[in-house]
Amino acid sequence: MGFNLIDNTKAFLITGPVGFIGSYLSKKLLDQGCKVIGIDNLNDYYDVNLKQTRLDQLQPYESFTFINGDISDKKTINDLFAEYKPDIVVNMAAQAGVRYSIENPDVYIQSNLIGFYNILEACRHYPVEHLIYASSSSVYGANKKVPFEETDFVDNPVSLYASTKKSNELMAHTYSHLYNIPATGLRFFTVYGPMGRPDMAYFGFTDKYFAGEPIKIFNNGDFENDLYRDFTYIDDIVVGMERLLGNPPEKEDSAPHRVFNIGNNSPEKLMTFIGALEKALSNALGRNVEFNKVYEPIKPGDVPATYASTDLLYQAVGFKPETSIQDGLQKFADWYVDYYQKK
Repeated sequence: MGFNLIDNTKAFLITGPVGFIGSYLSKKLLDQGCKVIGIDNLNDYYDVNLKQTRLDQLQPYESFTFINGDISDKKTINDLFAEYKPDIVVNMAAQAGVRYSIENPDVYIQSNLIGFYNILEACRHYPVEHLIYASSSSVYGANKKVPFEETDFVDNPVSLYASTKKSNELMAHTYSHLYNIPATGLRFFTVYGPMGRPDMAYFGFTDKYFAGEPIKIFNNGDFENDLYRDFTYIDDIVVGMERLLGNPPEKEDSAPHRVFNIGNNSPEKLMTFIGALEKALSNALGRNVEFNKVYEPIKPGDVPATYASTDLLYQAVGFKPETSIQDGLQKFADWYVDYYQKK
């Protein structure tokens, strides 16, 4: 399978380099001698100390430049592109979270729409070789057909977060068509691992355990029709992204634009995942761990199953995730116990 490897003479702009996926990708590029410019506003949507820890891992690299700024500030973005002239842009900066978008809609419009618009405008005026941007599995909304395929109808989002991500795909296609910007959107499916996002279920469950609190499981206790999630380990995600960076889309139909699912293609029942997390924490602590579970109805904006077909990404760059949930959760549990000094 032929695909171009990373060219470390290129300058990479990563927005959101202190986010979960952005920090891993930045470090992988820096380890290969690439020049990385990162912009992030270190907002307090979740623990800023964790973001600072991720940033501290990147700061020692001489080829890393960090700008504390917001992508929704047009002048900041224009000045950044004018000064650094990035060859490849990876837009990971976004306000994440489905439930949070119901309570705080303003910040989603600011970051996910205005911020992304500013990135597209900058790519128009300072042409780049490839723009990769984060979309989300949430664009599939209440899609009943599984696995989700990129050709599926995605006009029924069930959260504002999903709407902004679908909008990003439309905006990117338009700019790609009008200004010939090679662009790739990635629909991420439940990414997990060490230094992950504290608002994600596996992280929250672990927090609750150590706080002596029960975990809430939104499946009505219905194990036959349990929630399915396509959990994907962070290292696998980064390998897929890394392979895409130097492989921009050709102009097909009306624009050099494409969208890929990036997930595990192997959904797990939520209860299986929780069992694996209990076992991983038991191993990390040297004692038996069992969560106190409370079952509740599914929440607005949540969907029963997310399950990615990753055939297109495999055909493009040979992407195939290799990390089992047992191995991935063990790495998370070991990190968590060490980082938070738990006993």
